Amino acid sequence: MTDLLTPDEAEALLLSLRVSFVAVFAALPFAVAAALWLSRTRFPGKVVIDGLIHLPLILPPVAVGFLLLVLLGTRGGLGGWLYQSFGIRFVFSWTGAALASALITFPFQVRAIRLALEGADPGLDAAAETLGAGWWDRLVNLTLPLAFPGIVAGLITAFAASLGEFGAIITFVSNIPGETRTLPLAIYSALQSPGGEAEAARLSLISILLALLFMTLAELAQRRMKR
Repeated sequence: MTDLLTPDEAEALLLSLRVSFVAVFAALPFAVAAALWLSRTRFPGKVVIDGLIHLPLILPPVAVGFLLLVLLGTRGGLGGWLYQSFGIRFVFSWTGAALASALITFPFQVRAIRLALEGADPGLDAAAETLGAGWWDRLVNLTLPLAFPGIVAGLITAFAASLGEFGAIITFVSNIPGETRTLPLAIYSALQSPGGEAEAARLSLISILLALLFMTLAELAQRRMKR
């Protein structure tokens, strides 16, 4: 890696991988719970809840970043309380970048897992319940294994999308070298510097290759789910 990238470029790449990994796996339990809730229950306002979950797909990422900044900024609100009471700070931190990426990519996970759950034969769950299997037993031994291809596809797709996230991150946590400067932000910074076109081209090529890799893996997982 050091032969192809400068230390700063390598640092941005590794930070992007770190942020994306934390973002998708931290959001995974909530995505599974949301997918189970939407696919297995009926309740008033379900359409509204479904719309709210998928809202980050429609909102400009900059708007998501601004809302996070208002809510979790250290000068007041929830963010101020967290910082003053527990020393937890998301703004200007890589953890804030992971949080922003998790929110933006959360719908990808929910949708993939929900499709897998809805594609499973509901008679299997009913039969297991008839045989005396409890809710937790059915969840661990039947529901989640059947949804596993969707879980994998959702993780991969969300990871790929997280690697390319720009607007929410730069709005919420700024562009700090070594702390919040992920791969897309490094490309942006290179384009703002005189003679930075070559660096931007290298980083863009890496972004393209990573996107192709993860989207191919996601497609393979989706085909596995259909079979």
